[in-house]
Amino acid sequence: MLKKVLLLLAVVTAFPAVAQIGGRATYQFLDLVTSTRQAALGGKNITNYDYDPTQGMYNPAAINPAMDNQLALNYANYIGDVNYGTATYAYLWDRRTQVLHTGVTYINYGTFDGYDENGNATDTFSGGEVALSFGHARNIAFTNFHVGANLKLISSKLEQYTSFGVAADIGVMYVYEDWDLHITGVARNVGTQLTPYENTYEKLPFELVFGISQTLENIPIRWHFTLENMQRWNIAFANPNRDEIDLEGEVTSENIGFIDHAFRHMIFAIEIFPESGFNLRLGYNVRRAEELRIVDQRSFAGLTAGFAIKLNKLRLSYAYSRFNSAATTSTFGLNINLQ
Repeated sequence: MLKKVLLLLAVVTAFPAVAQIGGRATYQFLDLVTSTRQAALGGKNITNYDYDPTQGMYNPAAINPAMDNQLALNYANYIGDVNYGTATYAYLWDRRTQVLHTGVTYINYGTFDGYDENGNATDTFSGGEVALSFGHARNIAFTNFHVGANLKLISSKLEQYTSFGVAADIGVMYVYEDWDLHITGVARNVGTQLTPYENTYEKLPFELVFGISQTLENIPIRWHFTLENMQRWNIAFANPNRDEIDLEGEVTSENIGFIDHAFRHMIFAIEIFPESGFNLRLGYNVRRAEELRIVDQRSFAGLTAGFAIKLNKLRLSYAYSRFNSAATTSTFGLNINLQ
């Protein structure tokens, strides 16, 4: 039963979000986007350094005083009736200690019909996971560098199987205010299972992410460039649906070259009017586009879009993520200024 449960959840959660990288580790929900903003900017944006406390959940180096007393709530209606969300809050203790940050991520996989090894129906079962994080960042004195870390406590329950784990994120960010330039790198999900589901300890979804962004001079556009899964060069796979068969029946598999491998690490995004009360967000995830596109059909896989509206102390936001013509996700966000 355990293998069936894990296989089902891996298909539901890992395939749309991380394509073929999924299945190599447990707690895959840690790789889900944390906010509408991140979802709209391609799914793994790490370069914003401003009021948004959800940025600190993915890149702790982004935790900063502008997040003081900001509460953010995000909810996603995911694939296959899966629901997940995040809540984050940051508090400026003092200028020396700087900002204390906390957040929670949960996912509810819904209810499943259970069957025994003979195919006979048994009781229904459910699954869910949650991670509680505590983060902090500091500026390296007399420099433009910021370093931060998150500690995450993880709990997972799949049918009658439970697991607990601990993980950390470590980030470094360079902020050059004269050019409004941000350069950052993050090592995510460095940790281990404290108790496995059964007898085997599994790896966590460790990942190295690099990002750079800048607001154009005299133009209200901020561009973002992200490199994901830098710890592994070969993240592509040959899609058997793209095999070519000649008249003699010889099969030629898809050839993934050096350039294609390189581009599948890339995510491109822009924010229009990034500092105004209304802004638009657009993103393109190359790997998602390549792995989830339908052969001989324009499905616009990999595209993301969203917007945000500021109303006094409230900021409402929405993001739309396109996986393919059969799978899309909407994410809703609310930021509240409690000052």
